[in-house]
Amino acid sequence: FFERFGTFILSTLFCRALSFSLALRKMAKLLLKGGLVVNEDGSEVADVYCEGGLIAQIGEELEAPPGATVIDVSGKLVLPGGIDPHTHMRMPFMGTVTVDDFYTGTRAAVAGGTTTIVDFVIPNPGESLVEAFAK
Repeated sequence: FFERFGTFILSTLFCRALSFSLALRKMAKLLLKGGLVVNEDGSEVADVYCEGGLIAQIGEELEAPPGATVIDVSGKLVLPGGIDPHTHMRMPFMGTVTVDDFYTGTRAAVAGGTTTIVDFVIPNPGESLVEAFAK
């Protein structure tokens, strides 16, 4: 999977999801080696270590602890995950319903590097935004 993409998307949410997936295989520790880590203030070639679903350390030449899964991401960008603040999951509109639900929509989002979504809410006439959100 990882070798097919020139970019490796990483955020705390993605790290948690990947760690959870690895935990199912009893591999909850993850070390990404040698990628170009890009954030808001610059970029550097570094390793990223995740444990317990969190980014625990970023640095050069990190040692893999016992039991860690190591993925070589050399030559790839390691980016924070994107946020899409306007999505439509199973939203009724003019007698139809959008095609994506939370399962398919979030799978498509993460495949494209989006790790967080904020779903759109449309209140009915006379209904508050908070009431519509609660549904």
